[in-house]
Amino acid sequence: MADTEHPLLPLSAFQKGMLLLASISMGAGMSINFVVVAPLTRKAGLGEVEVAAILTLSTALYAMMIPRWGRIADRIGRKRVMVFSLIMMGLTNMAFLFTLDAALAGAVAGTSLLLLLVFVRLWFGLLTPGLQPASMAAMTDATTSRDRAAGLGMLGAGMSIGSILGPAGAAALAPLGALAPLWGSIVFSIATGLLIGFTLPATKPRPRNQARPKPLSMFDARVRPHLTFLVAYFIGVGMVQQTLGWFIEDRYRLRETYPDTAGQTAVLFTGIAFACMAAATILVQFGYISRVKPDPRRVLWLGLAMVCAGYIAADLFYEFWVLCAAFFLVGAGSALAIPSANALGSLSVTREEQGSAAALLSAAPPAGFIFGPLIGAALYQAGHALPLIASAIVVGALALYAFLVTARRPLGTG
Repeated sequence: MADTEHPLLPLSAFQKGMLLLASISMGAGMSINFVVVAPLTRKAGLGEVEVAAILTLSTALYAMMIPRWGRIADRIGRKRVMVFSLIMMGLTNMAFLFTLDAALAGAVAGTSLLLLLVFVRLWFGLLTPGLQPASMAAMTDATTSRDRAAGLGMLGAGMSIGSILGPAGAAALAPLGALAPLWGSIVFSIATGLLIGFTLPATKPRPRNQARPKPLSMFDARVRPHLTFLVAYFIGVGMVQQTLGWFIEDRYRLRETYPDTAGQTAVLFTGIAFACMAAATILVQFGYISRVKPDPRRVLWLGLAMVCAGYIAADLFYEFWVLCAAFFLVGAGSALAIPSANALGSLSVTREEQGSAAALLSAAPPAGFIFGPLIGAALYQAGHALPLIASAIVVGALALYAFLVTARRPLGTG
């Protein structure tokens, strides 16, 4: 029988912090494309649905490869897989950057550009998904049943923070050039991979008589409602993240106002909006959630309602500062909603199964981003405000369900 009072492969607080940094780096490297790629591929001549299809294909492959990379990490070591995934993220983003740069220079266009971007991006989906299952497994082995949920929740929060900090960082680097934010994410990914390689201990062989908890099925009746809830949420979020750069470029007529630097200005403005989200997320996550540890049932519906209100305000009011304030509200709401939904999913199973539940729930963001960006791009072609309206409807419906159903259920139930 496994000793649940002592971690199997303990890590220091600093080493756990490195796992958090790796999650932030991965989240930033994945999400920065929504800021940089959307306006620049349009400038290179690709349509909205074509751009969304490129990112959707790689995200679908990423989601499908997560379980396979989890098995590879168990066989060859989590540290090796984490280092490999981060470095490959940097290199595949570099290949994507060179292709995009060639397109902007007129060296490749049309169908050739579309196929080349698809080819490059598919390597991203194949080679980078190992970080999530490897880091989840490392954190599971480094914690006991009593602090496992907190440790795994920290990694989930890191991905969420990174997914907002990446686009926010684009605002700081955009003045250096439209492609500078991608270079920043490349350096961040590779540097983090090297730090992981030097700071984490080598994975020790698992004792032959030490069985890993059986992975939970996505059809497990306890976890399925929470997984479905999160996938629906990230579909709504994906619709907005895919189209926000286009929305800002078109609403504020950047191609007419800044004809020579429209792409760079769109990256800057979109990055500022995401920076507001990032600031709110960090303030709420570390100033309120980590200190107060509120009942997730009580704040889940409130966070979702704030996200819904933010999307509505971004559509209704024209001034850019109001749009930034609206996305500040979205960031605060997401900081309440995402950890709460993940916590409720983890608490629906036994302590021994919390690691498996967290790994299963971690697939919700990529699963949602398979559909959200493509739906958002199709809606955007029909009307620029439709992705914001559709996302507000999806998140608002989830908020109503959370208020009427989830908030009234005891902890530990689906």
